[in-house]
Amino acid sequence: MLVWTRNFQHIRRSTLAVACLLLLLAACAKKQGGPVNAAPVQVRVATVEQRDVPLYGDWVATLDGYVNAQIQPQVSGYLIKQDYREGSVVHVGDVLFEIDPRPFQATLDQTEGQLAQARAQLALADINVKRDTPLAQAHAIAQSQLDNEVQQQAAQGAAVRTAKANVEQAQLNLGFTKVRSLVTGIAGRAQTQVGNLVSQSTALTTISQVNPIKVYFSISEQEYLALSGRVKAEGKADLLSSGNKVSLQLTLGNGDTYPYRGEIVFVDRQVNPQTGTLQIAGSFPNPHGLLRPGQFGRIKAETEVRHDALLVPQRAVNELQGSYQVAVVSPDNTVHIQNVALGPQLGSSWLITSGLRPNERVVTEGVSKLKDGMRVSPQPTAIATTTTQPKREGE
Repeated sequence: MLVWTRNFQHIRRSTLAVACLLLLLAACAKKQGGPVNAAPVQVRVATVEQRDVPLYGDWVATLDGYVNAQIQPQVSGYLIKQDYREGSVVHVGDVLFEIDPRPFQATLDQTEGQLAQARAQLALADINVKRDTPLAQAHAIAQSQLDNEVQQQAAQGAAVRTAKANVEQAQLNLGFTKVRSLVTGIAGRAQTQVGNLVSQSTALTTISQVNPIKVYFSISEQEYLALSGRVKAEGKADLLSSGNKVSLQLTLGNGDTYPYRGEIVFVDRQVNPQTGTLQIAGSFPNPHGLLRPGQFGRIKAETEVRHDALLVPQRAVNELQGSYQVAVVSPDNTVHIQNVALGPQLGSSWLITSGLRPNERVVTEGVSKLKDGMRVSPQPTAIATTTTQPKREGE
């Protein structure tokens, strides 16, 4: 009986030791990621997409008139009438303001009288030369007398020409009392009022040609080189000769996309040494007058095409202490945390420059909760891509 008791106690101690060992192993397994036979976690995955991707530049833009004509009078006088409505469209030759014409009419009458007098003196000189020429040849009068009459004839001819010029100048000044538009565009607010005394330095108003309209924006030196490289690759000499190869898209201040596309019409001669940017001007059709000088917007243009680029959904990328990671699902449905390098953001996707291969599967939801080596049950999801392009005028 004593032997049996001792054996039973020995067996109980062994059993307790085995149980403690099992509990210790279970705790270690739990600490290292859970039981091996845990159910796989269901995750959403997307396939890494490979395709040619156009890259776009985006810049702040300021709108300005294609031509901004500051209207100033060419003669001095009192303003007696305003003939246009502020903010309306005026055309070449339309009368905008009128200056009191009476002093200029009086000057014209005076110069016309002086012209008539000079012509009369010239006619008398012609008669004298015609009469005395045969007399001088017959030695009936002194040759010096004829010489004086010929010189008098030439002087009177010059006086007639001077009088004609004075009449023409007086006619021009009288015409300048009607201040006309030299361009077709939108006339701004009148900067002086009827009854004011104006001179050649007085600004009356400004007229802006807005169809087409100019858009100014500045790009970096690197963006300029990328644009120029793309244009030269297509057989064009520079940006100005590229025509519609570089299409400009305008986004208005309210977020709407302008329905017509523009083209580059001006490239500044130098890079600004303080900002490192180059000013560009684009031209946009404005048939309905929606765009006005002084508006702000954003210009978008395709700078390059990245061939065989890799794309993943934006939500598949997890940022951790300045680095970016994605969870790659291997063929045996285990997760591998992979560091990646990001390129530009394209809509709801990221362009991946390194760290992934085409057709790999990446987790799109709950990336931060996954651990390396974890088994998952992948459920596919699609990558939605949309592309919008501005249209030409008339489309």
